[in-house]
Amino acid sequence: MTIVLIILASLLGAVAVASALGKLTKKPDIMASMEHVGVKPDMIPVLALLEIFGAIGLFAGIWSQPLGVAAAIGLMLYFDGAVFFHLRAKDKVKDFAPAMVLGWLSLAVAIVEITAR
Repeated sequence: MTIVLIILASLLGAVAVASALGKLTKKPDIMASMEHVGVKPDMIPVLALLEIFGAIGLFAGIWSQPLGVAAAIGLMLYFDGAVFFHLRAKDKVKDFAPAMVLGWLSLAVAIVEITAR
């Protein structure tokens, strides 16, 4: 189970960092999506930092179960918030599917983190 944890946590952490870098480098498609769902520009760096902290927590969580569980649950809530904002903007499923899948992956990491030890 530890190998599964390392793979899932690493995958989710890498995706979270990539997403954060897209926000910090102000990629046009990401900025347009953020504006569309109503995220204020001054909140974008904060959201990016949350993703980076979540990724760091996942990587550290490979050795520290409480930290890994907290990071996975934090990322799950983060991505659930993204889904909420997309739903509020009346977006189609294809627009929020990535956030929904990442929320589920975050939940899976939390479950594996709890049961792997």
